[in-house]
Amino acid sequence: MTKPRLAVRALIVHQNRLLLVNAWPDGQSDLWCAPGGGVEPGQSLPENLQREVQEECGLQIAVGAPCLVNEFHDPASRFHQVDIYFRAEITGGRISADWVDPAGVVTTRRFVTEAELRRLRYKPDSLPEIAWGDAAWDGRALYDPLEPILR
Repeated sequence: MTKPRLAVRALIVHQNRLLLVNAWPDGQSDLWCAPGGGVEPGQSLPENLQREVQEECGLQIAVGAPCLVNEFHDPASRFHQVDIYFRAEITGGRISADWVDPAGVVTTRRFVTEAELRRLRYKPDSLPEIAWGDAAWDGRALYDPLEPILR
């Protein structure tokens, strides 16, 4: 059995809009998620998250408290990932259509309202709750149980 991959993601709500990325090169999927990615050894989780958001979105962030642990897997390939979501605030940069992710994974990024989010296909299912629901205001962290990966 392979070890789970650890990743970090940023929950950035700016002017009541949530930052999302489409992390499928060349628009292979319409699935949206929060920016972030795999953890590199020797860096703290917040440092990894700051690097990932800079690479994917061109933004500098201040990383706050964890707010969600989400697990997903692909039974066919035995891939298993654990995402730790952190609340974050933008401290520099701006979203630009001509920003290029050096890894070439994120090709689209955008801020959405809660109503717009609910019209998109996104993961994890708890995104609206951690961004705008009771969990957003009372400081508690949520846990999403293991679920199969979506493409």
